[in-house]
Amino acid sequence: MAYEVHAELVANVLHVLVEAGDTVAEGDTLVLLESMKMEIPVPAEVSGTVAEVAVNEGDVVTEGDLIAQITET
Repeated sequence: MAYEVHAELVANVLHVLVEAGDTVAEGDTLVLLESMKMEIPVPAEVSGTVAEVAVNEGDVVTEGDLIAQITET
């Protein structure tokens, strides 16, 4: 089953720390967002394999935008 990770606020994508095919554990940081001069880590909420990363560094995301998909293991 694919699990989708969505942005919870309007922010700039500061760093993308994973790519498709990477294995992640629950709690691992997928991307770092920047909003109002604060860095906000976006964690994986499930363990699995990153199926897709839908953002690039420098992108602007809004609430609800897809950040990544993880296939649960």
